[in-house]
Amino acid sequence: MKTAKQDRVLIFDTTLRDGEQCPGASLNQREKIEIAQQLVRLNVDVIEAGFPIASPDDFCSVKAIAETIKGPRIAGLARCLNKDIERCAEAVMPAGQRGRIHVFLATSPIHRQYKLKKDKAEILKQAAASVRYARKFCEDVEFSAEDASRTEPDFLAQVTGAVIDAGAATVNIPDTVGYAVPGEFGALIGYLFEHVPNIGKAVINVHCHNDLGLAVANTLAALAAGARGVECTINGLGERAGNCALEEVIMALRTRHDRFDLSTGICTQELFRASRLVSRLTGMVVQRNKAIVGANAFAHEAGIHQDGILKERSTYEIMRPQDIGIDGSELVLGKHSGRHAFSDRLTKMGFKLKLEELDHAYRRFIDLADKKKNVYDDDILAIARDEMEGDLAGGGAYQLDYLHVSTGTSTIPTATVRLRKGKDVIQDAACGDGPVDAALKTIDRITGVRGKLLEYAIQAVTIGKDAQGEVSMRVAFGDDMVSGKAASTDIVQASATAYLNCVNRILQSRALKA
Repeated sequence: MKTAKQDRVLIFDTTLRDGEQCPGASLNQREKIEIAQQLVRLNVDVIEAGFPIASPDDFCSVKAIAETIKGPRIAGLARCLNKDIERCAEAVMPAGQRGRIHVFLATSPIHRQYKLKKDKAEILKQAAASVRYARKFCEDVEFSAEDASRTEPDFLAQVTGAVIDAGAATVNIPDTVGYAVPGEFGALIGYLFEHVPNIGKAVINVHCHNDLGLAVANTLAALAAGARGVECTINGLGERAGNCALEEVIMALRTRHDRFDLSTGICTQELFRASRLVSRLTGMVVQRNKAIVGANAFAHEAGIHQDGILKERSTYEIMRPQDIGIDGSELVLGKHSGRHAFSDRLTKMGFKLKLEELDHAYRRFIDLADKKKNVYDDDILAIARDEMEGDLAGGGAYQLDYLHVSTGTSTIPTATVRLRKGKDVIQDAACGDGPVDAALKTIDRITGVRGKLLEYAIQAVTIGKDAQGEVSMRVAFGDDMVSGKAASTDIVQASATAYLNCVNRILQSRALKA
């Protein structure tokens, strides 16, 4: 693999691996493929599809993406263990020459002492040996020095040189726990360029976490110091406080090209669509004041600002909404829109539903159009996402067939629920503290699976009093935590469906483990 040109920054997207590790952001295989296809439209250079040895589902998802996605390199993560590397190689093999094995090993004193219980010499030996072993399966091998920002610079330089000699085409310098500050992190990257003689033979990536809110700032400092690869996620998803947000670092480089003089291959007009897609599929709401893609990013309330914008947009806007794909021309469909228009809109949004799913989605669209004056893109996205959730469930899962709730100021909230599972139809009723609680308790009674609701959120999918309400929830089933989401103009129905999705996910997960 050739080293990137001096002014070209490679974008390594890890939404499907590190991003999915964000609590509550679990994705099924269909959803991962939809996101991967959007990453192709964004034109990212590398898609890290998952951690193949972590679970059978992770392995299958990485392999499916390697088989399906054309264009970017497809990477799988592996510890510096032969069994991990072999499993990863098997998963990325369908991508052919575009496959990448990404191995990692901690290098910091705290990890060496407490987690690995290894000295420097053992770390050096294991890192180099794992890269050499991975090269037997794959020409494109990346090495990550976990917790690099808390590693002694001279030892980090030794490790970097050793893995490049062993055949690593990319060396990643992660700020794993978000500990670094920009000046310090930039200086660390500069130190490596000065003290690693063979550093020109590899691309130097950085992978910054946002624990101190500095992930993007640290990434930009590293790029200024010579790094040419950025590991990031859509909307900054990731463990704990998240990762470097792809849309933020891309637009920082574009907007301040005068300062960085660096380019990427990203199609910025796809950023907003990517953000919405990931938000909807993960159930992780984008905060209104989020940079670049938040609802308030291009909103101006103060009178002075509004006056300036009307006279000349550049007075208060440093980028245009159109630059990230907000063009104000969203197609609005209604009950008189035909099947072809609906199908065409789904295709343009990047969804490829099976014929049976498309039929069901269109019926839902017509039902929704009878209830609402206008049906927007986000309404259609919610319908498509629910169809993919149903595909995950399959014929052996529970499906909501009927729901009736009774509630009021002087009435004990009661829910009657009828579920279908294959050819079986099961009905029961229960009382609760409110209509949602009653519905969820009834589902518990029918399925025999009791969950504990940890998080529950409702947001309007679109504008207007007739908007669909999208329910996102995180549920604990013993030690396992599962996320679910669903949308409907009836928020009790959306809540019951989202909870049922969680039940189906946990039952499927337990069946795979059995």
